[in-house]
Amino acid sequence: MPTSAWCSRRSAAAHAMTLALKMKALDAKHYLLDISLKRDQVDSFDEYPFCLPVCRNLDVLELHPSVTFFVGENGSGKSTLLEAIAVASGFNPEGGTKNFGFTTRSSHSPLYEKLTFRRGLKRPRDGFFLRAESFFNVATEIERLDSEACPAPPIIDSYGGKSLHEQSHGESFLALLMERFGGNGLYILDEPEAALSPTKQMALLSRMHDLVNLQSQFIIATHSPIVMAYPDALIYHLGESGVCAVRYTETEHYAVTKEFLNKPESMLNELLGARTSQQEHR
Repeated sequence: MPTSAWCSRRSAAAHAMTLALKMKALDAKHYLLDISLKRDQVDSFDEYPFCLPVCRNLDVLELHPSVTFFVGENGSGKSTLLEAIAVASGFNPEGGTKNFGFTTRSSHSPLYEKLTFRRGLKRPRDGFFLRAESFFNVATEIERLDSEACPAPPIIDSYGGKSLHEQSHGESFLALLMERFGGNGLYILDEPEAALSPTKQMALLSRMHDLVNLQSQFIIATHSPIVMAYPDALIYHLGESGVCAVRYTETEHYAVTKEFLNKPESMLNELLGARTSQQEHR
């Protein structure tokens, strides 16, 4: 189903979810209740990142007390919005905890300066911003800090005690999730599936559920139909029309993956056959 169709008709389920979120806000389980863009402070919606549809149409975005997903095509602004939420929450733009202050290359947008949060009564006792693309830099910073902090307890002990650089990318991600994340936290994850096999993505879901039961809140940008299947999560689709809440089964990720797995031969014939035909006519 086209994105425009999703956004032009918010389903009854989406409306019911919105009402439920407002009620849940009253119990103050959230750490972050919602995000607002200070539109009157934006100089121009023709300049990046405010020219992105997600910014042009952003007013107030409610968050689920447990898990909120941002999904959409490449370039839709998922990572830009997630990064801004993380930086506005006090996290390092390249990832890590709020205690990390290193900079490898400053590239974050000014969007975070224009965001404001409505917060719950509780404050998280833990937190982490995971950027798949810069987690290598976080691992390097941990090693640098540990080399300078002797005889203090090594930071790496909180990540399982083994250098993150001495593990595969996927193993280091899982060490972070299993060892460093302790619950009662705000966890902001940008494409956590990037280094994980399908089996490990299911392990991620299981660990997320453990942490949700320990009063944690997740905000995640993802392309993975496995990760976004977390039950009762709020899924926002970012597209040309801005942001709209969708059901899991309404996401393009679910529909395309399901169609491909159900009919791989016909899908491949359609995709590769069309390419072969184009090459024959050149």
